[in-house]
Amino acid sequence: MLFSKLAEYFEKLEATSSRLLLIDILTELFREIKTEEIGKVSYLIQGRVAPFYEPLEMGMAEKTVAASIAKAYGIGREEVLKEYGKVGDLGLVVQQLSDIKCHPERSEGSQDSKSKSRDSSPPTATQLLADRNDKLNVSQVFHILTQIAKTTGEGTVEKKQQLLVGLLKQMDAVSAKHLVRIPLGVSRLGIGDPTILDAFAKLKLGDRSKRKLLEGGYNRVSDLGLIGETLWQGGLEAVEKLEIQVGRPIRSQLAERLPSGKTVIEKLGEVNAQRKLDGFRVQIHIDRRQSSAVSHQTVRLFSRNLEETTPMFPEIAEGAIKQIKAKSAILDCEAIGYNPASDEFLPFQETTQRRRKYGIAEMTKKIPLRAFCFDILYKDGISLIDLPLTERLKELKAVVADGDTLVVEEGEMVSEAQRLQDLLDEAISLGLEGLVVKRPDSKYEAGARNFNWVKLKRHSSGELKDTIDCVILGYIFGKGKRSGFGAGSLLVGVYDDKKDEFVTVSKIGTGLSDEEWRGIEVKSQKLKVKSKPARVNSLIIPSVWVEPRLVIEVLADEITRSPVHTAGKTETEPGYALRFPRLVQFREADKKAEDATTVKELIEMYKQQYKK
Repeated sequence: MLFSKLAEYFEKLEATSSRLLLIDILTELFREIKTEEIGKVSYLIQGRVAPFYEPLEMGMAEKTVAASIAKAYGIGREEVLKEYGKVGDLGLVVQQLSDIKCHPERSEGSQDSKSKSRDSSPPTATQLLADRNDKLNVSQVFHILTQIAKTTGEGTVEKKQQLLVGLLKQMDAVSAKHLVRIPLGVSRLGIGDPTILDAFAKLKLGDRSKRKLLEGGYNRVSDLGLIGETLWQGGLEAVEKLEIQVGRPIRSQLAERLPSGKTVIEKLGEVNAQRKLDGFRVQIHIDRRQSSAVSHQTVRLFSRNLEETTPMFPEIAEGAIKQIKAKSAILDCEAIGYNPASDEFLPFQETTQRRRKYGIAEMTKKIPLRAFCFDILYKDGISLIDLPLTERLKELKAVVADGDTLVVEEGEMVSEAQRLQDLLDEAISLGLEGLVVKRPDSKYEAGARNFNWVKLKRHSSGELKDTIDCVILGYIFGKGKRSGFGAGSLLVGVYDDKKDEFVTVSKIGTGLSDEEWRGIEVKSQKLKVKSKPARVNSLIIPSVWVEPRLVIEVLADEITRSPVHTAGKTETEPGYALRFPRLVQFREADKKAEDATTVKELIEMYKQQYKK
């Protein structure tokens, strides 16, 4: 497929505000895609050239991209930046320039050259930049973008610019618009993974409702490109055979909510109770491969949202090498800041300071981490996810040796509500969030959220016994004192995982300092969009819409019914809303928007909030 054709589809996707129409457009696009292209197109839709867990980033700042645009169109960089200041989108800037400027070197060439460009293998960067007559196909553009991402060393900025300039000089206005957004990481298509899987299912399985059949494989491999390639090559049977492997993160299993220990025991019976630490999820992958000639020892760490975090947490990587007694293993853990002098856990606000790209050595000394390992998913070439929890915990204890960094969170078997309450009180007294209780016979269900795992938390105010993770969907301009802050209140929502859309649940105007209100404008600068995103369902129209990416933790007094909000709203029933909500903290560092509280959870919390 020509990249210009793909860009036409991107234009349609960006313009629609209907999720069902998104699926239809994607299905139409995928119908035209060849097997060797589907992986590349899947990544490009996400604005990437690799799955999320691969740390392959373009590394091009706005000024660098602006310089590339200026060179491609023969104008000054300051002129490009001036236009960018007006419209806030370099994609729109380059589209305007491309419409105005005339490039004779971008002639279409003969039909033979088109065919050759389309069918031949991707050329080298030098060959492509030298050949300005052929129209570019998807594989060629993907190849050059990958070259940009992999370029390192002396003269990196200039080399990346040269590659991008070469692409821009050969593109029409719409293609150039969508191209420059990719190295900036600001693709505005607003398409979630479930929507892409819906389109896969609709095209290849005949019905988008069969998405669930693909989700099992996706949750094990966390790679939409691989799912697409496997589905195109071998069908559903091949997708179902995809297995977990070291070095490729598994989508984390998540917990449901119940209001009390009594409710837990009534619903689940005997459970394994583990402490719920207020840190961030870390999945440890270790692979020790040996041959007669060489020995390799590799550790990779991944976050809950599939980001590789190995460089951020060197002590955990070192601890894994020292303490894990297996040739290969995957452990599910929670990392939390720890003060060895006082033997105390640190609050999340301090722990989260460890998520950084710079000053790592200094911060490692200031806020050392401990990784509490609560599950093992893989050992020495064998997947353990289908074993019952009790068996996995035995394997975990056998694999992790005593040490200062990795700690096995074995939990305690509990069958009485009072004992569960005692453990909850003890955890809270230690500064922890509460407990996670689990069915002892449950498998590890990657990506699932069900009552095999239940979290128990307690807060001192209000009727709600837990916080709610919301997504910022937009903001309303401030008045009075807040008029200078930009944002005066936030429109927030929760996630409807059945429909892959974000639905409103509240407007929030408290819980932020003056500085944090000013920061909302900064945080949302690159996420602003002109109209409601396709995956947002809202009756309220804010002053500014933003792409649903920023996750915040919210505490409220109670959940009520509301005809104004769309969370859980049907044709005959009102939606659900938060009463007296206040922002507790930002959580976008460790949670994706799709990890926010779901509508199903919200409704369950509504039902349980007054039960004692």
